[in-house]
Amino acid sequence: MTRYLVYDVFAEAPFEGNQLAVIPAADTLPEAALQQVAREFNFSETTFVYPPEDPAHSARVRIFTPTMEVPFAGHPTIGTAVALVEAGLGPEMVLELGIGPLPAHAAQGAARFTTAAPLEVLAYPEPALVARALGLPGDRIVTTRNPPVMASVGLPFTLTELADRAALSACRPDTAAFEAGRDAYPGALDFAQYAYVRDGAAVHARMFAPLDQIPEDPATGSAAAALAAYLAQDERPLRLSLRQGEDMGRPSLIGLEADGRSVTVSGGARRIMEGRLLL
Repeated sequence: MTRYLVYDVFAEAPFEGNQLAVIPAADTLPEAALQQVAREFNFSETTFVYPPEDPAHSARVRIFTPTMEVPFAGHPTIGTAVALVEAGLGPEMVLELGIGPLPAHAAQGAARFTTAAPLEVLAYPEPALVARALGLPGDRIVTTRNPPVMASVGLPFTLTELADRAALSACRPDTAAFEAGRDAYPGALDFAQYAYVRDGAAVHARMFAPLDQIPEDPATGSAAAALAAYLAQDERPLRLSLRQGEDMGRPSLIGLEADGRSVTVSGGARRIMEGRLLL
Protein backbone atom coordinates (compact mmCIF):
# COMPACT_ATOMS: atom_id res chain seq x y z
CA MET A 1 0.00 0.00 0.00
CA THR A 2 1.24 3.49 -0.88
CA ARG A 3 0.56 6.54 1.24
CA TYR A 4 -1.08 9.67 -0.18
CA LEU A 5 -1.61 13.18 1.20
CA VAL A 6 -4.18 15.76 0.10
CA TYR A 7 -3.50 19.48 0.49
CA ASP A 8 -5.55 22.62 -0.07
CA VAL A 9 -3.02 24.89 -1.78
CA PHE A 10 -3.07 28.70 -1.91
CA ALA A 11 -5.71 28.40 0.83
CA GLU A 12 -6.23 30.65 3.84
CA ALA A 13 -8.61 28.18 5.52
CA PRO A 14 -9.58 24.51 5.13
CA PHE A 15 -11.69 23.66 2.05
CA GLU A 16 -10.37 26.66 0.15
CA GLY A 17 -7.70 26.85 -2.54
CA ASN A 18 -6.77 24.16 -5.03
CA GLN A 19 -6.76 20.50 -4.07
CA LEU A 20 -3.56 18.54 -4.60
CA ALA A 21 -2.82 14.87 -4.07
CA VAL A 22 0.81 14.12 -3.17
CA ILE A 23 2.25 10.60 -3.39
CA PRO A 24 5.40 10.85 -1.22
CA ALA A 25 6.96 7.48 -2.17
CA ALA A 26 5.98 7.11 -5.80
CA ASP A 27 8.80 4.65 -6.53
CA THR A 28 6.56 1.98 -5.02
CA LEU A 29 4.09 2.42 -7.90
CA PRO A 30 4.38 0.99 -11.41
CA GLU A 31 4.78 3.55 -14.18
CA ALA A 32 1.52 2.49 -15.79
CA ALA A 33 -0.41 3.38 -12.62
CA LEU A 34 0.60 7.05 -12.42
CA GLN A 35 -1.89 8.46 -14.93
CA GLN A 36 -4.61 6.16 -13.58
CA VAL A 37 -4.04 7.39 -10.02
CA ALA A 38 -4.17 11.03 -11.16
CA ARG A 39 -7.41 10.31 -12.99
CA GLU A 40 -8.83 8.59 -9.91
CA PHE A 41 -8.20 11.65 -7.73
CA ASN A 42 -9.46 13.85 -10.57
CA PHE A 43 -7.89 16.97 -9.07
CA SER A 44 -6.34 19.42 -11.51
CA GLU A 45 -2.95 17.91 -10.56
CA THR A 46 -1.41 15.06 -8.60
CA THR A 47 2.32 14.90 -7.78
CA PHE A 48 4.51 11.82 -7.52
CA VAL A 49 7.68 12.25 -5.46
CA TYR A 50 10.86 10.27 -6.13
CA PRO A 51 14.41 10.37 -4.80
CA PRO A 52 16.41 13.05 -6.64
CA GLU A 53 18.64 12.14 -9.55
CA ASP A 54 21.21 14.63 -8.24
CA PRO A 55 22.00 13.89 -4.57
CA ALA A 56 22.48 17.62 -4.00
CA HIS A 57 18.79 18.16 -4.71
CA SER A 58 15.79 17.43 -2.48
CA ALA A 59 13.41 15.37 -4.62
CA ARG A 60 12.28 14.61 -8.14
CA VAL A 61 8.65 15.56 -8.71
CA ARG A 62 6.40 14.44 -11.56
CA ILE A 63 3.11 16.25 -12.11
CA PHE A 64 0.02 14.74 -13.74
CA THR A 65 -3.32 16.30 -14.66
CA PRO A 66 -6.26 13.90 -15.14
CA THR A 67 -5.20 13.45 -18.77
CA MET A 68 -1.44 14.04 -19.12
CA GLU A 69 1.92 14.60 -17.48
CA VAL A 70 3.07 18.25 -17.43
CA PRO A 71 6.59 19.61 -16.83
CA PHE A 72 5.62 22.35 -14.40
CA ALA A 73 2.67 23.70 -12.44
CA GLY A 74 2.43 26.17 -9.59
CA HIS A 75 0.13 24.79 -6.92
CA PRO A 76 1.67 21.29 -7.15
CA THR A 77 5.11 22.81 -6.54
CA ILE A 78 3.89 24.80 -3.52
CA GLY A 79 1.94 21.88 -2.02
CA THR A 80 4.72 19.36 -2.58
CA ALA A 81 7.29 21.69 -1.00
CA VAL A 82 5.11 21.98 2.11
CA ALA A 83 4.69 18.18 2.19
CA LEU A 84 8.47 17.73 1.98
CA VAL A 85 9.23 20.18 4.77
CA GLU A 86 6.62 18.43 6.94
CA ALA A 87 8.53 15.21 6.23
CA GLY A 88 11.73 16.75 7.57
CA LEU A 89 13.41 18.26 4.51
CA GLY A 90 14.20 21.92 3.87
CA PRO A 91 13.35 24.64 4.56
CA GLU A 92 15.55 25.38 1.52
CA MET A 93 15.20 22.81 -1.24
CA VAL A 94 15.69 22.18 -4.93
CA LEU A 95 12.99 20.24 -6.73
CA GLU A 96 13.70 18.40 -9.97
CA LEU A 97 10.80 19.15 -12.32
CA GLY A 98 10.24 18.63 -16.02
CA ILE A 99 11.50 22.17 -16.66
CA GLY A 100 14.69 21.48 -14.67
CA PRO A 101 15.81 22.14 -11.07
CA LEU A 102 13.65 24.68 -9.25
CA PRO A 103 14.66 26.33 -5.93
CA ALA A 104 11.95 26.46 -3.28
CA HIS A 105 11.53 27.37 0.38
CA ALA A 106 8.88 26.00 2.73
CA ALA A 107 8.11 26.55 6.41
CA GLN A 108 5.08 26.70 8.70
CA GLY A 109 2.50 25.69 6.11
CA ALA A 110 3.63 28.04 3.36
CA ALA A 111 6.06 27.89 0.47
CA ARG A 112 7.55 29.88 -2.35
CA PHE A 113 9.49 29.04 -5.46
CA THR A 114 11.38 31.13 -7.98
CA THR A 115 11.49 30.34 -11.67
CA ALA A 116 13.93 31.94 -14.07
CA ALA A 117 12.39 30.17 -17.06
CA PRO A 118 12.29 32.70 -19.89
CA LEU A 119 8.94 34.14 -20.87
CA GLU A 120 7.75 32.69 -24.17
CA VAL A 121 5.16 34.66 -26.15
CA LEU A 122 3.66 32.04 -28.44
CA ALA A 123 0.79 33.84 -30.17
CA TYR A 124 -1.79 36.61 -30.00
CA PRO A 125 -5.12 34.76 -30.34
CA GLU A 126 -7.97 36.57 -32.05
CA PRO A 127 -9.93 38.48 -29.38
CA ALA A 128 -13.21 37.31 -30.95
CA LEU A 129 -12.21 33.66 -30.49
CA VAL A 130 -11.12 34.33 -26.90
CA ALA A 131 -14.41 36.08 -26.20
CA ARG A 132 -16.31 33.05 -27.56
CA ALA A 133 -14.24 30.69 -25.43
CA LEU A 134 -15.02 32.73 -22.31
CA GLY A 135 -18.68 33.15 -23.27
CA LEU A 136 -18.46 36.94 -23.21
CA PRO A 137 -19.43 39.77 -25.56
CA GLY A 138 -16.41 41.01 -27.49
CA ASP A 139 -16.45 44.41 -25.80
CA ARG A 140 -15.64 42.80 -22.43
CA ILE A 141 -12.16 41.86 -23.72
CA VAL A 142 -9.46 44.54 -23.27
CA THR A 143 -7.58 44.93 -26.54
CA THR A 144 -5.76 48.23 -26.00
CA ARG A 145 -3.26 47.91 -23.14
CA ASN A 146 -2.69 44.16 -23.10
CA PRO A 147 -4.55 42.27 -25.83
CA PRO A 148 -5.00 38.50 -25.34
CA VAL A 149 -1.62 36.79 -25.49
CA MET A 150 -0.60 33.15 -25.32
CA ALA A 151 2.41 33.08 -22.99
CA SER A 152 4.37 30.57 -20.96
CA VAL A 153 7.07 30.16 -18.32
CA GLY A 154 6.65 26.38 -18.45
CA LEU A 155 3.01 25.90 -19.41
CA PRO A 156 1.14 27.97 -22.03
CA PHE A 157 -1.99 29.95 -21.19
CA THR A 158 -3.93 32.63 -23.03
CA LEU A 159 -3.79 35.65 -20.72
CA THR A 160 -6.78 37.93 -21.23
CA GLU A 161 -7.52 41.16 -19.42
CA LEU A 162 -11.25 41.82 -18.95
CA ALA A 163 -13.06 45.12 -18.63
CA ASP A 164 -14.21 44.69 -15.02
CA ARG A 165 -14.91 42.26 -12.19
CA ALA A 166 -18.48 41.72 -13.39
CA ALA A 167 -17.16 40.45 -16.72
CA LEU A 168 -14.90 37.99 -14.89
CA SER A 169 -17.87 36.64 -12.93
CA ALA A 170 -19.92 36.40 -16.13
CA CYS A 171 -17.52 33.99 -17.90
CA ARG A 172 -19.31 30.91 -19.22
CA PRO A 173 -16.82 28.72 -21.14
CA ASP A 174 -17.86 27.50 -24.58
CA THR A 175 -16.29 24.10 -25.27
CA ALA A 176 -16.71 24.40 -29.05
CA ALA A 177 -14.65 27.59 -29.02
CA PHE A 178 -11.95 25.87 -26.94
CA GLU A 179 -11.84 23.11 -29.57
CA ALA A 180 -11.44 25.72 -32.30
CA GLY A 181 -8.63 27.35 -30.32
CA ARG A 182 -6.92 24.01 -29.75
CA ASP A 183 -6.99 23.33 -33.48
CA ALA A 184 -5.74 26.83 -34.32
CA TYR A 185 -2.94 26.72 -31.73
CA PRO A 186 -1.77 23.10 -31.39
CA GLY A 187 0.50 22.40 -28.45
CA ALA A 188 -1.00 25.22 -26.40
CA LEU A 189 -2.40 23.13 -23.52
CA ASP A 190 -5.82 22.77 -25.16
CA PHE A 191 -6.26 26.57 -25.41
CA ALA A 192 -6.36 27.02 -21.61
CA GLN A 193 -7.71 30.46 -20.73
CA TYR A 194 -6.55 32.72 -17.88
CA ALA A 195 -8.86 35.72 -17.62
CA TYR A 196 -8.05 38.51 -15.19
CA VAL A 197 -8.96 41.96 -13.91
CA ARG A 198 -6.33 44.21 -12.38
CA ASP A 199 -6.56 47.17 -10.03
CA GLY A 200 -3.01 48.22 -9.16
CA ALA A 201 -1.37 45.45 -7.16
CA ALA A 202 -4.66 43.54 -6.76
CA VAL A 203 -5.63 40.98 -9.41
CA HIS A 204 -8.67 38.71 -9.68
CA ALA A 205 -8.46 35.79 -12.10
CA ARG A 206 -10.17 32.65 -13.36
CA MET A 207 -8.69 29.74 -15.34
CA PHE A 208 -10.60 27.39 -17.64
CA ALA A 209 -9.26 24.26 -19.36
CA PRO A 210 -12.34 22.13 -20.13
CA LEU A 211 -10.57 20.05 -22.78
CA ASP A 212 -8.14 18.88 -20.09
CA GLN A 213 -11.07 17.89 -17.81
CA ILE A 214 -10.54 21.05 -15.72
CA PRO A 215 -13.78 23.04 -16.18
CA GLU A 216 -12.36 25.67 -13.81
CA ASP A 217 -9.25 25.74 -11.65
CA PRO A 218 -9.40 27.42 -8.23
CA ALA A 219 -5.72 28.46 -8.25
CA THR A 220 -3.20 28.26 -11.10
CA GLY A 221 0.32 29.20 -10.07
CA SER A 222 1.86 28.50 -13.46
CA ALA A 223 -0.60 30.83 -15.20
CA ALA A 224 -0.12 33.46 -12.49
CA ALA A 225 3.66 33.21 -12.99
CA ALA A 226 3.24 33.68 -16.74
CA LEU A 227 1.05 36.73 -16.13
CA ALA A 228 3.60 38.26 -13.73
CA ALA A 229 6.45 37.63 -16.17
CA TYR A 230 4.45 39.17 -19.00
CA LEU A 231 3.48 42.30 -17.05
CA ALA A 232 7.01 42.67 -15.69
CA GLN A 233 8.25 43.40 -19.18
CA ASP A 234 6.95 46.95 -18.62
CA GLU A 235 6.81 47.16 -14.79
CA ARG A 236 9.82 46.35 -12.67
CA PRO A 237 9.82 45.40 -9.89
CA LEU A 238 6.30 43.99 -9.91
CA ARG A 239 4.41 42.78 -6.85
CA LEU A 240 0.89 41.42 -7.11
CA SER A 241 -1.65 39.83 -4.79
CA LEU A 242 -3.80 37.57 -6.93
CA ARG A 243 -7.13 36.09 -5.93
CA GLN A 244 -8.67 33.21 -7.81
CA GLY A 245 -11.40 30.65 -7.19
CA GLU A 246 -13.89 33.05 -5.60
CA ASP A 247 -16.50 32.51 -8.30
CA MET A 248 -16.43 28.75 -7.75
CA GLY A 249 -16.51 28.84 -3.95
CA ARG A 250 -12.83 27.94 -3.36
CA PRO A 251 -11.09 31.28 -2.75
CA SER A 252 -7.33 31.26 -3.24
CA LEU A 253 -4.53 33.76 -2.63
CA ILE A 254 -1.31 33.77 -4.68
CA GLY A 255 1.63 36.10 -4.04
CA LEU A 256 3.70 37.17 -7.06
CA GLU A 257 6.97 39.06 -7.43
CA ALA A 258 8.77 39.63 -10.72
CA ASP A 259 11.80 41.65 -11.77
CA GLY A 260 12.03 40.86 -15.48
CA ARG A 261 14.51 38.04 -14.88
CA SER A 262 12.59 35.70 -12.59
CA VAL A 263 9.20 35.23 -10.94
CA THR A 264 8.56 34.19 -7.35
CA VAL A 265 5.25 32.52 -6.52
CA SER A 266 4.17 32.10 -2.89
CA GLY A 267 1.24 30.77 -0.90
CA GLY A 268 0.01 28.49 1.82
CA ALA A 269 -0.88 24.79 1.83
CA ARG A 270 -2.94 22.88 4.40
CA ARG A 271 -2.99 19.11 4.69
CA ILE A 272 -6.66 18.17 4.71
CA MET A 273 -6.61 14.36 4.50
CA GLU A 274 -4.35 11.35 4.03
CA GLY A 275 -4.68 7.66 3.37
CA ARG A 276 -3.42 4.65 1.45
CA LEU A 277 -3.66 3.59 -2.16
CA LEU A 278 -4.69 -0.05 -2.20
CA LEU A 279 -2.41 -1.01 -5.07
